[in-house]
Amino acid sequence: MQIQMDKDLRYIFEVLPSFGTRYSNLVMAYCQLFGVTPFHIKAKKLRLIMEEMKKLFDAQTFSYQKKKYEISHAGIAEALDICIKKNFEQHLENHNYLKKVMVTIAEREGKADSKAAEKDLRKRETGFVNRETGHLSETEVKANLERVGNIIKSIGGK
Repeated sequence: MQIQMDKDLRYIFEVLPSFGTRYSNLVMAYCQLFGVTPFHIKAKKLRLIMEEMKKLFDAQTFSYQKKKYEISHAGIAEALDICIKKNFEQHLENHNYLKKVMVTIAEREGKADSKAAEKDLRKRETGFVNRETGHLSETEVKANLERVGNIIKSIGGK
């Protein structure tokens, strides 16, 4: 039994730096919401929670109510911060509250990403329309002149 606890503690101390200085304090504070600390008695439970958090940070995705969500590291950190600041009457039993918080953050991030993608698409469409009508930007004109100049140099050099 002692050997397993040592493995648990070793894993905890090895995995903690993988979160980086930015997120490791949040992860440890969140783990303490489960009533665990890095003492021998609860080392296995702490290790299991840390493993789950590492998987979340590595994948940047989670499932909740049979739906998969993508979330950034910053979004995970925001959700952890919200959980840490909430005063729970009892210790947490699972990650459901964290997942509920992450769902709203992931949806917000998804909307922001789709707006950015739409803006980028419109920008590219405008570029295609300008090329079709013969209207090029100064940058495109300079790039084209440079390419033509390189072609002429390569032909003349042979």
